[in-house]
Amino acid sequence: MEKEFSSTVKIRFADCDPIGHLNNVKYLEYMLNAREDHVEQNYGFTYEQYTRETGCTWVTVQNEIAYLKEVRYNSTVEITSKTIFVDDLTAVVELLMKDENGVVHAVFWLTVIYFNMKTRRAEKMPEETLTKFAHFLVEVDQKTFKERVGFLRSQNKTK
Repeated sequence: MEKEFSSTVKIRFADCDPIGHLNNVKYLEYMLNAREDHVEQNYGFTYEQYTRETGCTWVTVQNEIAYLKEVRYNSTVEITSKTIFVDDLTAVVELLMKDENGVVHAVFWLTVIYFNMKTRRAEKMPEETLTKFAHFLVEVDQKTFKERVGFLRSQNKTK
């Protein structure tokens, strides 16, 4: 069963700075849009649908991003996403932006909490949701973001 999902996007001129590099904020936008698509296509729900049905959603509590290599206008990149940590309250998703040769241009760790919209408080995920997320869990050897960035930088040197 596939646990890491991917999509391919073309980098648009309007999303780049005057020297043709993807604007730093736009990395986040491309990656978050890809994750939203990945969840809908592979987890079987949209965030909006889930919130409407359960009254709960996931709220971002931390973003960590490292820009390893610039992305230029008109290039095509692959964006992958996978859940790398999950417990009854939080989850961490790793997103990578790569070129056609597998060189990682950016790594993004997104930490979310499960949040009840009515009570406006974090709460434990229902067992069914937790099981679904745990089913897609991918272990990465590096346990901190800094270690992961170092590992990906070293991998890029071999490509």
